[in-house]
Amino acid sequence: MSLLAITSPHMNKSNTRGVGFVMTQVILATVPGILAMTWFFGWGTLINIGFALLVALISEALVLKLRKRPVGFYLKDGSAIVTALLLALAIPPLAPWWLTLVGVAFAIIVAKHMYGGMGFNPFNPAMVAYALLLVSFPVDMTQWVLPETAPSFIGTFQHIFGLGVTFDGMTSATPLDAFKHSSNQTLDELFMNTPALMAETLVAWQTVSICFLIGGVYLLARRIYTWHAPVGMLGSLAVMALIFSLYDADTYAPLTFHLLTGATMLGAFFIITDPVTSATSTKGRFIFGIGVGILVYIIRAFGNYPDAVAFAVLLMNFAAPFIDQYSQPRTYGHRKARKGLPKKKD
Repeated sequence: MSLLAITSPHMNKSNTRGVGFVMTQVILATVPGILAMTWFFGWGTLINIGFALLVALISEALVLKLRKRPVGFYLKDGSAIVTALLLALAIPPLAPWWLTLVGVAFAIIVAKHMYGGMGFNPFNPAMVAYALLLVSFPVDMTQWVLPETAPSFIGTFQHIFGLGVTFDGMTSATPLDAFKHSSNQTLDELFMNTPALMAETLVAWQTVSICFLIGGVYLLARRIYTWHAPVGMLGSLAVMALIFSLYDADTYAPLTFHLLTGATMLGAFFIITDPVTSATSTKGRFIFGIGVGILVYIIRAFGNYPDAVAFAVLLMNFAAPFIDQYSQPRTYGHRKARKGLPKKKD
């Protein structure tokens, strides 16, 4: 039997993992978090996701058509779906439909394609859109439904699409927002008297965070990305929270509060691990994650926004090229220069 001689490089197609495969795994990893959010916060999560996916696919197709790129080829990579999914998870379940429309369209058209499309955008598109929405529409972006008080599917659908049904009495601030804007109360009084900080509400947020953590562990097990960025972010955030809570427990939120409420776990495992907008070297990813964690705490504790994941990620996106510049591994085959080595003779 004759063998076919082929020059290197060689590749085993059965082990090939393209963009589509990675995006599919990311989507699967969000399922536990989506189910938990739906269980505690109602049908609005699923409705937002469905509408966001529709807007993303239409926006992506229109821009690809205008750019004279093959629509079907690029739609199949799943990047637009992941962007829409992550943004929809960050938007409150009872947010009006136009909020999702503006955010997703801006993420795809401006934050992604105006920089050249997939692989060329310097900033995470979902976080760019989230920051835009939070700055422009702060009230709509900070009113979350209280756990297990959401209306039926029909009622939620009518409220989101402005069909005459309102549920203002069911909405509340997030735990991070409630803690940030509290004053003249001890920590115990705050948790007893604030609806957004009562036990059942915190359990809901903590369960959602743990579900996203489970999804992140799944992605680590599948080797979709390495542990460096998530561990760097969670570790630095934990250290900052521990230091300040020990210094003044009544002013600064406890460690578990920072780790298991808000978008911490979603950010650690689904946002900062974006290979395009984060650092690329192993050491760089760890530094990138540390920077995000520190900025998240600083903005939460001393800034004007309660959940700072989006702003922290965007600021570190600025720094990613600089981090890569000074964290590149040495070239294979070259040893590090050491002091005291004899000079090479001519």
